[in-house]
Formats: sequence, C-alpha cells, structure tokens
Amino acid sequence: MTSTKERQRAAARARLEKEMAQRAAAARKRRQIQASVGAGVALLVVITGTVLLVTNLGGDDPETTTAPPSADTAACDWIEVPAEMRSPQTKDVGLPPTEVPAKGAETLTFDTNLGPISAKLDLTKVPCTAASFKHLATTGFYDNSKCHRLVTEGLKVLQCGDPSATGEGYRETDGTGGPTYRFAEENLPVDKRPAYPEGVIAMAKTSEPSSTGSQFFIVYGDSELSPDYTVLGTVTAGMDIVKKVGADGHDNAFAESAGGGHPKTEVLIKSLTLTAG
Repeated sequence: MTSTKERQRAAARARLEKEMAQRAAAARKRRQIQASVGAGVALLVVITGTVLLVTNLGGDDPETTTAPPSADTAACDWIEVPAEMRSPQTKDVGLPPTEVPAKGAETLTFDTNLGPISAKLDLTKVPCTAASFKHLATTGFYDNSKCHRLVTEGLKVLQCGDPSATGEGYRETDGTGGPTYRFAEENLPVDKRPAYPEGVIAMAKTSEPSSTGSQFFIVYGDSELSPDYTVLGTVTAGMDIVKKVGADGHDNAFAESAGGGHPKTEVLIKSLTLTAG
C-alpha cells in the first residue's frame, strides 16, 4: 500500500508541475509584451499604456498596480520548490530579484583547480538565467563544487553546478543538488544546427518545462540535442581545459542511466564570478 508520505509527495509534485506550466505560459506572454515594448521608441508610450490596461483588468484599484519593467529590464518568475520535495542536496540561498537587467553583456568566470574558464553572456537573451547565476555566485553557492558528469560518446559535455558535489571522491547523490527554486527556459536554439555547438554553455533541466535550476553543461564538441536547454553563453577562454578533461575520460558511473560518468580528471569550481562587459 502507498504510504501517506508518498501520497503527500505525489500531490506536492503534481501541484509543482502544474504551477511550473502556468508560470511558463505567463512568462512567455510577458516576454512577448516586453518585446513589443522594446520594438520602437515611438510606440513606447502607447504600448506601455496597453500593458497597464491589461494588468488593470483584474482589479478595481489602479494605484496598486506595479508598473511594467522598462525595455532595459526583465521580470523573472522564481518557482519555489515545496519544502516536502527538497532533498538534503538542496541548498537554500534565497531567491534572486524579480526585476533584472536585460541589456548589455557580462563575463562569467569559473576559477577552477585547472585554471580559469570564461564565457560571454548576452543579457538581452538570458536576463533571468544570468540573474540567477549572479545571485548564486554572490552567495557562494557554487564554491568548491565539482563537475560531476562527463559524456564523451555521442554528446561531448561536462556537467557541473551541483552544490552538494563537494569533498573527496564522488557519491551516488552527485548531480541531484540545486537551489530551492526553478525558472523558465530562455534562448532556446530552435533554429540552430547543431543546436549545441562546441563552446556553448547551456543549462541542464528535467523533462518538465520551467525546470531550470543551477546545473549547467559546457559543450566541448558539437552535440545534437533537442533544443530544450537554455543557451547561457559562449566560452571565450579555457576551452583547452575542458577538452583535456574530456580526453582523459570518465568512470562510466552513469552508463546505465543518463550516460557518461564522473570525470577521471577532477574539475573543482573554487569560485564563480560575473562582471560587466
């Protein structure tokens, strides 16, 4: 018989999946509106008025309505994972801000035990993903975590970003950790072939929409995946490090499930920073 705790977990999971789908639909609609706002300065006042009108339809007090973000910012929905669905590998560092920059570029740098790896991020394409990275970086979320998975057959990716993958050796739970929130996917390469070429950094997720968290993968050889994973940015330095790790191989720990294994050459992220430009 199914235990009460199992039924509670199943119900909580169903609620979360429903909320994630609803949030994803709302986020897509809002991004469409924001894109219209930024389409032309001459139309800005008119379109902004339209957004306010749509927002006000649900209430009687227009003074309580929050103004929509400008063309230089984006609104992000952070979907909190229910407490009963969090594992011991979950790391709670709070939520990022809901209104974030959506203009300009940032440089993402991983300070690893093998040397620095840097990538360029375009905030117009990944405002919420970049904001999540900045929030996690400033709280030390990634500090001293290891890249836990390497795939060398078919795909060529090094996966990192589990804050619980620390210390000596590897554990069965490595790859299951993350923050206490999820968010919608951005910048999907639906018109690219291959979808994930060498040098791309993309976000890992589950099969459900709006399930992006903290884990990411660095592509060190052209990889054909379904375009479901946010393209965060492009590596500008340190690709030789990732290729060397790929050439050294893995232990086949995930061969029966996700594929690949723990990299034989350990990659430790000592710290992670984002800087303007």
